[in-house]
Amino acid sequence: MRHLYSGYLLILLLVSHIGFTQEKFTLSGIISENTSNETLIGVNIIFPEIKSGTTTNEYGFYSITLPKGTYKISISYLGYTTINEDLELNKNITKNFSLFNALENLDEIVITENIEKLSIQKPQMSVNKLTSSTIKEIPVVLGESDIVKAITLLPGVTSVGEGASGFNVRGGAADQNLILLDEATIYNSSHLFGLFSVFNPDTIKDLRLYKGGIPARYGGRVSSVLDIYQKEGNSKEFHMNGGIGLVSSRLLAEGPLKKDKGSFLLGGRSSYAHLFLPLFDIDNIAYFYDLNTKLSYKLNSKNNIYISGYFGRDVFRIEDTFENTYGNSVLNFRWNHLFSDKLFSNLSLIYSDYYYDLKLSFVEFDWVSGIRNFNLKYDFKHYLSNSLKLQYGLNSVYYKFNPGDIKPTTETSGINPFKLIDKYAFENAIYLDVEHNLSNNLSLSYGLRLSSFLRLGQDELNVYNNDEAVTFNDELQIYEKANPISTETFKKSDVIENFFNFEPRFSMAYQLNSNTSVKASYNKMYQYLHLLSNTNAPTPLDIWTPSGKYVKPQSLHQYAVGYFKNFKNNLYSIEVESFYKTIKNRIDYIDGADLIANNAIEQVILNGEARAYGLEFLLRKNEGRFKGWLAYTLSKSEQQTKGRTTTETGINNGAWYKTPFDKTHDISLTTSYNWSERVKLNANFLLQTGQPVTFPNSQYEYNGINIPNFGLRNENRLPSYNRLDVSLTYTPKQKKEKKWKRHWVFSIYNVYNRKNANTISFGQNYETGLNEATRLALFGIVPSISYNFKF
Repeated sequence: MRHLYSGYLLILLLVSHIGFTQEKFTLSGIISENTSNETLIGVNIIFPEIKSGTTTNEYGFYSITLPKGTYKISISYLGYTTINEDLELNKNITKNFSLFNALENLDEIVITENIEKLSIQKPQMSVNKLTSSTIKEIPVVLGESDIVKAITLLPGVTSVGEGASGFNVRGGAADQNLILLDEATIYNSSHLFGLFSVFNPDTIKDLRLYKGGIPARYGGRVSSVLDIYQKEGNSKEFHMNGGIGLVSSRLLAEGPLKKDKGSFLLGGRSSYAHLFLPLFDIDNIAYFYDLNTKLSYKLNSKNNIYISGYFGRDVFRIEDTFENTYGNSVLNFRWNHLFSDKLFSNLSLIYSDYYYDLKLSFVEFDWVSGIRNFNLKYDFKHYLSNSLKLQYGLNSVYYKFNPGDIKPTTETSGINPFKLIDKYAFENAIYLDVEHNLSNNLSLSYGLRLSSFLRLGQDELNVYNNDEAVTFNDELQIYEKANPISTETFKKSDVIENFFNFEPRFSMAYQLNSNTSVKASYNKMYQYLHLLSNTNAPTPLDIWTPSGKYVKPQSLHQYAVGYFKNFKNNLYSIEVESFYKTIKNRIDYIDGADLIANNAIEQVILNGEARAYGLEFLLRKNEGRFKGWLAYTLSKSEQQTKGRTTTETGINNGAWYKTPFDKTHDISLTTSYNWSERVKLNANFLLQTGQPVTFPNSQYEYNGINIPNFGLRNENRLPSYNRLDVSLTYTPKQKKEKKWKRHWVFSIYNVYNRKNANTISFGQNYETGLNEATRLALFGIVPSISYNFKF
């Protein structure tokens, strides 16, 4: 009887608990810009009375579940008028919001009390976000706004060299950065061998650079993720904007396919400086062009489809002897589906291609190479509760690598057609990301990525003794190519090698008060693709190769801790982060390695390890007439390639040596000042430690010629790099009723004409017979002007 009474009591307690539990409802919807219906990423939806909130995802969708009641809600986004209103939540509500551009509605701006900043609360760290307007204000060489140049002004990010579009993050190589445009992989981010990047700022809606604390939904690279989303286009009315510069121009058109339901975007750029070369009796050609497209259509309240693409080409020709064409092509079809007010999904079918064509007329051959992939992604975001959000999905990529197809251009060339062996691979992953708020002060983000990589069959694969494709000559103390003992032949469906890896991710934030937090993160990541290059900066000639029997995947462990604080109602903010990372199976090359048209690349590769550590500092002024940031990075990046046996020397006798991207000190100051309504001044200053290089330390004479003998790898440095750039934006007075808006941009790159060394080469002066060092500087002072318009 006592047990029966206890059972009734337990049931009564459960029933009473259910009865007194507050009823909860979900508020969800889409947040967009009022004038165009362009969805907005990262909008803050705040309930200040209960210190709770959320943000919109990559497609402008938000969802939050709260107890039944009446709340004050605040919708805020940088550059837009804040919406403040009362909301009665007594059922599940779908509510869309439209934000007005604050610059065009100054009378409607409402100054509100300081509310909790979600950037302080969120566990995500080591992430930088730049807007398109900020990027366009930064002075750059030849006056063309450049996304890649802009992110190199952030802490932990450096340029691979002046005039180059590659970038290094936290001491990592350029090929260790995953670059995404509307989810499609970009394999070469440069135009004109690095003078410009492939990204048209007019078409960009959102840009985020992940340097650490990288969510599990990203994989395949071990250094960073640059995630870029294009605009969707204006679904309300037709607009055009563009710019005319000294060396290039651009034009963007956008408008409705069907008002408030569908839109299109079409943007193009082209350079034309080569058209003036014949005036100076120069028969060379160097130009680029690219095209960005996007179609968006809202089928109904639960379904949206998008088709986006990019096509770009560079053409470089030296008279009748040399012609080079290269570029990227991507296409992505996406379907957004809302299963419920708590479950959002996105299905993507992606095609990406990098193409390279080299014609050498003086030897009469044509060399075509590239990499192509087909990608299926299916991602879900599940808003389980206000304190628990899940993101999960799958990703499958099929690769085809074309290392080179060489054909004669004439029948009399004497060159036989030669095809390097195509390579194939299949990369798969499933992932789970969890965002978990344990309390008002402690929030976590953790996840797991399970990745697999299948190296598929190829026509011919070399077999070596002890599986060693590189041998060591004890007598000469050098590494040499090993001779294959046989070959194996496979079908494309065969699996030569397979890899399966766990990639845990974790980050946390502890909020000390409403304006201050400390954060920490850990990443384990794998990279299955490698970029083979004889240079420190990416070039069109570089070849991607997959992991396999002789080339192992790179693996990373990265740890980071940070301190974050907002001052004076977010007028100022400070971020301080420290990081440490190690990478295994980082490839390096034997001395004298030949990477061009090499059918057995494994014969010139050695596997080593790398490490990087440092301290990053970022101080921002976020509001007012004077804005900008000061970034400083103190870091070290090293590599070690030991000998495989006690008799082998390895690289640099097995000791740690500086990587080409090691820059001890990196300081950048970026500022903008609104002089008046019509005049805006911008400037940026850079100071960096010189890039590691290898100089000769002795010489010997052969047949009367002095031959330099080079020292240990990367034990020297180029001189320190510094530069000041300024620009002035002038907006002529114009009537408000006129739709045509215009402004001029006058800029000076390298104001004080600093001759920064890009390379230093050594040789013998044939006139004097003396040895000499030749310093090459790419740019001195470069003034430019551009005219920009919008209607």
